[in-house]
Amino acid sequence: MKTQKKSEIQIAFLGSGNMAEAMIKGVLDAGLCKAKTLLASDCSENRLKTLHKSYKIETTGSNREAVRAAELIILGVKPNVVDSVLAEIRSELGEKLLISVAAGVPLARLATGLARESQIIRAMPNAPAKVQAGATVLALGKRVDDTHLKRALQIFDAIGKTWVLEETLLDAVTGLSGSSPAFVFVMIEALADGGVKAGLPRKIAQALAAQTVFGAAKMVNETGEHPARLKDFVASPGGTTISGIHALETGNIRAAFINAVEAATKRSKELGKT
Repeated sequence: MKTQKKSEIQIAFLGSGNMAEAMIKGVLDAGLCKAKTLLASDCSENRLKTLHKSYKIETTGSNREAVRAAELIILGVKPNVVDSVLAEIRSELGEKLLISVAAGVPLARLATGLARESQIIRAMPNAPAKVQAGATVLALGKRVDDTHLKRALQIFDAIGKTWVLEETLLDAVTGLSGSSPAFVFVMIEALADGGVKAGLPRKIAQALAAQTVFGAAKMVNETGEHPARLKDFVASPGGTTISGIHALETGNIRAAFINAVEAATKRSKELGKT
């Protein structure tokens, strides 16, 4: 890492995986921070080189150095190494705010790893944060005050929409908004495949599928109508849409999505216990 004044680094990302990159890109695109004020640490030198080349942020191989330099820490390492990383940085954290995006890791485990009640927020963002369309839910630790919450909301509102809920709901949030972007990608791919089977060029089929999903989601958000009512609006009696819906119901599509969210939620709970 280049030598910098301590105050220049605003946010340090411990762990530089897909979620960290999504947040880095989102924060930069939103103009919330300048590249020189972001610092990423990771055990992979190649990964750090990629991030520096792509976003011109500062990098280091030392988690302790990253925590020492920054004002705010975002913990984004794999759940199985959270405890060792917390033990590594606890002496450097002081009164700095720690925001954890480690899937399934509860506030109590984070506090235990730091050996004290620190200012901790548990966050569950999702991949669309990379295009400033994320959905993030925050759960607040006992020592988090309005100033800490305001700072966290600044970061996550810059990359999408943010909600604050009780921590007991975070595993369900992980199963729904945390995991479901991948479910929707599968759905878009399948819709595009259907278009190709019907004779459309692949590129057009994918573009139509993606735009249709985007538009449908926008209708739900902006009209406030229940999805079932919007479905009925599109599905005319005896028409093409209701025939397609019947085919979906034959394939148990609702149960498949419910089961997917339930399975992801269960896995989040399992990760929290490891």
